[in-house]
Amino acid sequence: MDFAYQYAWMVPVLPLLAALIIGLGLITFNKATNKLRQACAVLSVSATGAAMFLAFNLLWSQIQGHETYLATFEWAQAGSFHLNMGFVIDHLTALMLVIVTTVAFLVQIYTDGYMAHDPSYVRFYAYLSLFSSSMLGLVVSPNLVQVYVFWELVGMCSYLLVGFWFDRKGAADACQKAFVTNRVGDFGLLLGMLGLYWATGTFEFNEMGVRLTELVESGSISVFLATLFAVLVFMGPAAKSAQFPLHVWLPDAMEGPTPISALIHAATMVAAGVFLIARMFPVFEDLPAVMNIISWTGAFTAFLGASIAVTQNDIKKGLAYSTVSQLGYMVMGMGVGAYGAGLFHLMTHAYFKAMMFLGSGSVIHGMEAVVGHDPDLAQDMRVMGGLRKYMPITAITFFIGTLAISGIPPFAGFWSKDEILASTFRANPALWLIGFLTAGLTAFYMFRMYFNTFEGEFKGTDKKLLAEVKALNAKTTDQASHDSHGSSHDSHDHDAHHASKPHESPLSMTFPLMALAIPSMLVGLVGTPFGNYFEQFIHAPKEVVESLPVEGLTPEFLIMAGSSVGIGLIGISLAILMYLQKKISADAIAKSIQPLYLFSKNKWYIDELYEFLFVSGSRRLARQVLEVDSKIVDGAVNLAGFVTVITGEGLKYFENGKAQFYALVIFIGVLGLVIFSSI
Repeated sequence: MDFAYQYAWMVPVLPLLAALIIGLGLITFNKATNKLRQACAVLSVSATGAAMFLAFNLLWSQIQGHETYLATFEWAQAGSFHLNMGFVIDHLTALMLVIVTTVAFLVQIYTDGYMAHDPSYVRFYAYLSLFSSSMLGLVVSPNLVQVYVFWELVGMCSYLLVGFWFDRKGAADACQKAFVTNRVGDFGLLLGMLGLYWATGTFEFNEMGVRLTELVESGSISVFLATLFAVLVFMGPAAKSAQFPLHVWLPDAMEGPTPISALIHAATMVAAGVFLIARMFPVFEDLPAVMNIISWTGAFTAFLGASIAVTQNDIKKGLAYSTVSQLGYMVMGMGVGAYGAGLFHLMTHAYFKAMMFLGSGSVIHGMEAVVGHDPDLAQDMRVMGGLRKYMPITAITFFIGTLAISGIPPFAGFWSKDEILASTFRANPALWLIGFLTAGLTAFYMFRMYFNTFEGEFKGTDKKLLAEVKALNAKTTDQASHDSHGSSHDSHDHDAHHASKPHESPLSMTFPLMALAIPSMLVGLVGTPFGNYFEQFIHAPKEVVESLPVEGLTPEFLIMAGSSVGIGLIGISLAILMYLQKKISADAIAKSIQPLYLFSKNKWYIDELYEFLFVSGSRRLARQVLEVDSKIVDGAVNLAGFVTVITGEGLKYFENGKAQFYALVIFIGVLGLVIFSSI
């Protein structure tokens, strides 16, 4: 098995080679390369599949008890400063490699059907491979500097993929928003990273934590300074994992193709923030103020995302805010010290949320055959309904994901979410209450989404309803963002004829859904109270777990699990009464609490606040700076030039070439100095 470790570096390199080959082909022989669509797809999928095979070998070896494998080389050296690069394979790395490669592999298979008619099909595969390589490079990084390098590469790939249809205003704006928002967090990460190196003299995760603790205990640096550095580092994960107040980029990133929503914004890139918190756990865990900031940020984000998701009509936007909320759960778990529980939820969420995002793409694919290539309609749940009759595989897999995220046993989400809630209750009941209420909201909005999409009567052929929904969307959406979709829009069937009913997606799209449904149902069983194999395998660096944790059906477990399932069932029951049986009018409730409804519908007005404070504010500041530049800076420069011209014009008359005149001038000057000195 050492053979697998010696070649572990190939896990990120294989997708990189695929991206390099396809990218060079597009740059040098663009037309010929674009004609080799299937060959490029096979290359990309094969490279990721080979990386996945290596990742599973590494995970199995780690499960069997192989010690941590570290391979580094000196990358830079200046005096006493040494910087190593390389790769590390430990329990956390092996788990993340499997998560990233399996989701990336299935998403690339799905892409063949979803992007079949897109003219930039080959370019999309190049971007997918480059992103997969960047994320895998981040996961295997042995120190904070290498993490930062791949962290930025992942951000660049996100920019390219969210703005894949760059001729659309909405996509162009969304990728810029994602890029700028993440730069805010990454700047904090860079400052914190440099501060920790200044204090500890190392970029190695465990050494950094040990030395920082020793420095604080000895009084060499203050607790405030150590806390400041750690909070700055946390800004990076807060942006990448869409935590308040840097969460605003994630919902807008839905402008990218749906496979990207599944790969980047559900399973991998946004999980990088939680992964970095896990890597930095040796630094964070001995700083209570930092842990409190992390936990409360996660709790607030979880509730924020859920409270907005309940009113969204766009199926992808609803899933996006659900992702924000679930990431908040993971961060909250990490903040209260539930290291294993947070990573357990990362794993389960990666599979069922990727499946649901791919399911939403399948729904959009089917809807476009009926309503055309208008994203406002193809993604709006108000014109769906009854799709289970036409798209049974998509409906069943989406229902499995809905049960998993709602915390219904024995599906995967139940075990991981319950473990976070139980750990949170032991640490801080107030945080638990927020998580508990969020669990009820989650069950409600997810079943609302399922019922509106797959149950009831299909409404996509009601032309009057379509016109009303389109008019409503036009009031709240900048229509200019959709004026230039052209052939690059999220379309799969370019025939002008509209079908009378939706259709199931091809096998290339339904196979990944069925494959992801298996871990969505079963992967949670590795972390049950009857034998928590996950906790035995993944635990905090300083924690020692010598035997398999087995709690059984303890009173604490029954109370916590029962309460979380109970609040979930209440949310599901309310969704059934409102959206399946129609016994409670959702419109009537919305009108009776209209201020709260609008507050949720408009996303807490956070985007408008940022627009006023930062976008408009920076423009006002820029105008003021322009005034200073044009009137003061330019004025000073122009004045200097004017004085130079005038003095030059005056002095040229003194340059006449006559020695007598020069002697007279010198005499007058000397006489003036004598008179001045005698006064």
